[in-house]
Amino acid sequence: MTGFRQARWNEPSIFKVGRTKSHGVCSPFSSEDQKMGVDALTRLIPKNLLRRDEPNLPALSEVDVVRHFTRLSQANFGVDNGAYPLGSCTMKYSPKVNDAIANSDKVHWIHPHQDESTVQGALEIMYKLSQWFSEITGMNGFTLQPSAGAHGEYTGALIMRAYHRERGDLERRREIIVPDSAHGTNLASASMVGFHVVVVPSNEKGCVDMDALESAVSERTAGLMLTNPNTLGIFEENILEISRIIHDVGGLLYYDGANLNAIMGKARPGDMGFDIVHLNLHKTFSTPHGGGGPGAGPVGVVEALEGFLPVPTVGRDGEHFYLNYDHPQTIGRVGGFYGNFEVLVKAFTYVLSMGGDGLSRVAELSVLNANYLARKISEIKGFSLPYGSGILRKHECVISCSKLKMDTSVTAKDVAKRLLDFGVHAPTMYFPLIVEEALMLEPTETESLEELDRYASIFAQISREAYEDPTIVLNAPHNTSVGALDEVKASHPRTFCLSWRMRKKQQERKP
Repeated sequence: MTGFRQARWNEPSIFKVGRTKSHGVCSPFSSEDQKMGVDALTRLIPKNLLRRDEPNLPALSEVDVVRHFTRLSQANFGVDNGAYPLGSCTMKYSPKVNDAIANSDKVHWIHPHQDESTVQGALEIMYKLSQWFSEITGMNGFTLQPSAGAHGEYTGALIMRAYHRERGDLERRREIIVPDSAHGTNLASASMVGFHVVVVPSNEKGCVDMDALESAVSERTAGLMLTNPNTLGIFEENILEISRIIHDVGGLLYYDGANLNAIMGKARPGDMGFDIVHLNLHKTFSTPHGGGGPGAGPVGVVEALEGFLPVPTVGRDGEHFYLNYDHPQTIGRVGGFYGNFEVLVKAFTYVLSMGGDGLSRVAELSVLNANYLARKISEIKGFSLPYGSGILRKHECVISCSKLKMDTSVTAKDVAKRLLDFGVHAPTMYFPLIVEEALMLEPTETESLEELDRYASIFAQISREAYEDPTIVLNAPHNTSVGALDEVKASHPRTFCLSWRMRKKQQERKP
């Protein structure tokens, strides 16, 4: 089954690839100037903008550059290579038509400093996208400025703070409640805005413990941050009661949109009682994750909170679209200009191409795929599905490897590394923290039945290996471009090497 072999290139750094007197610049100068190479370009640059020293750049021809980065890409893995069921991150396939539209000259040659009369098409895209998001979530208005999901959380927490300050209530409302299954960014976003975090436990069904919530709320409560379905893939069956409890004490309900993929067209956060919503466009709406960016995390609010939105939003007057600064209690800008526009265009293309029925179908298939995979893997020796095997999951499931570890010493981390040998990506590991030896799988709607069966069969093979010869799993991965790492060394700050400048400093420190 392990026919997969990741490309292994003995590829040096790009500085070592370079050759003396080689360059890839084709300049429009005279033949005499061309002999001078890059130096000729300095004639076009004002003297006050010239560097004092030559930049430390490698000497490379165009073919050197192309081959170097192509080889590196072949040693990488992404959703275009194979299954990428990274739980809670929704690594669905991104249709290439989205990229084609976003790469149009009409998109990437416009500039945010242009007069709004010259960018009516761009403003129309932003206006319609905001309207669609409002319809999908049950909100009244949206800002498209936040550039990631966590940035959206931070924006939502700022709105929550501004709301309570406007009411003269902020000094006592210093607490935000989060479940123990929450994304870590919930706690971080609330803390960054100045709130104290109160954690409530989950019950035996994996949902918010209602008695604990009743005990946690008070006049100090600013709000509750909640993901629904939650990180176990379970829908909060008491969501309307949760909403009532929070609102009765004067708090606001915040929706973490990381898991919206499971309920599009089926249920709306606004109808559940949520006041603030953020959306991860790089999850639900198929824009690429981009290795940490660029992303987009639009935030929607109910009517009572619209005045607090960052400015500007986009308004419409007949056939004219304009930048709307009429938000009297605005929290101000949270990003440059109007958001990551090309990412917004990709999401616009996705929603337009799917339509309402298509988005509902996405939810149906993502739920079907997750439950199919949960059932198949939980029946394999060593794996289990905690928090009630009879409870249907939504878009994702969390598998526990605790029995496998007890029986064979093979951990969830070892399983994750062994999965890489088969040309598939590992699930999210050790999250949520309430599940021992957790593997969090989200196959998404874009994986076929054949791919799901193959993924489950890989788990079955790893189980056999763990019980018959665990060294195979414990020493994985075997077939990847980089083998097993020294994890302590890899996570130590002194070994991080994220740039050439850092690399040079490391070399200077060596005896």
